[in-house]
Parts: sequence; structure tokens; C-alpha cells
Amino acid sequence: MPLGTYTWLAVVVAIACAAIGWLGIAGWLGAAVVAASIAAHVAGNALGTRLRDATDRNLDPGRTRFSRGTPPLPPAQPTHLEIRSPLGRLVPVSAGIGAGCGGLAGSVALATLTEASAAGAILGGVSSAVIGGLFGFLLASFVEIVRTSIREAIAAEERKPSLPHQVGPGRQ
Repeated sequence: MPLGTYTWLAVVVAIACAAIGWLGIAGWLGAAVVAASIAAHVAGNALGTRLRDATDRNLDPGRTRFSRGTPPLPPAQPTHLEIRSPLGRLVPVSAGIGAGCGGLAGSVALATLTEASAAGAILGGVSSAVIGGLFGFLLASFVEIVRTSIREAIAAEERKPSLPHQVGPGRQ
């Protein structure tokens, strides 16, 4: 690396050390998260612009997509995951169980492991219940989607026509 790059690196490290001394480690981490969010936003915007400019924008309705005369495939039947459907019983029950376990664990932990007041333990239990309910919802949603995907994949494999066995010389 050239000397100028090392100089900029030294400046950035010096500013980071000064910021840690001035803001504390929590303030520095917050500033790093904000800077990373801005950098991710700029990178995503640049990538999106590049992808938009690289796409074929010819939206002529008379234009055919197939150049070799191959007929277009018929539209596929929508899968269960593409259709809007109710959550079922698994997801709300799991969210409730997660909320109950999270609230109980949070309030018991605050009451026994810290010197929190009863109001603090209740408030901590409520916030733990919200987080536990969210984790229960996410886990149950993930299980439901995986279960549905596997069920549809198995059904598609069963519908797939089997290829005929070829009979060659010496085979029957």
C-alpha cells in the first residue's frame, strides 16, 4: 500500500480512539452502526441503479420472448406458499408459548439475579414476553414454511411422470 493509504489509516484510527474517549464505547458503537447503515444504503442504491440500467427495458407487447419458435410454457398452478392463507393454529399458539416462557424467564431472572423492584421485574417480564412472543412467532413461521415446502415438493415428485425404461440389447 502507498504511504498515503497508511496516513489515512492512521488518521482514522486516531479519530476512532478520540471518539471512544469522548463518546465512550457505546457511543462509538452507535456511530459505527449509523455509518454502516449509511454505507449499506449507498451500496444498495448503487447496485440497484446498476441493475436497473443493465436490464432490457423493451416492453413492446408485440415482441416475443422466444426466438427459436419454442412454444411458451403454460402458466404454472400457484403453490400454497404463493396463495394468501391463514396462519393456522401452530403460529399463534407458538407465539403465545414463547411470550409466556419469555415473560416468566425475564421476570424471574430480574427478581432473583438483580436487585430490581417489583415494578422493574414486571416491566422487564413484559418486555421479555414481547421478545419471546416474537421468537415464537418467527420459529413457528419458519417451521410452517419448511413443512409446506416439503409437502409440496413431495406432492410434485409424486405427480411427475416416470420415464419409460429403455429396452436395449440384452435387457428386458
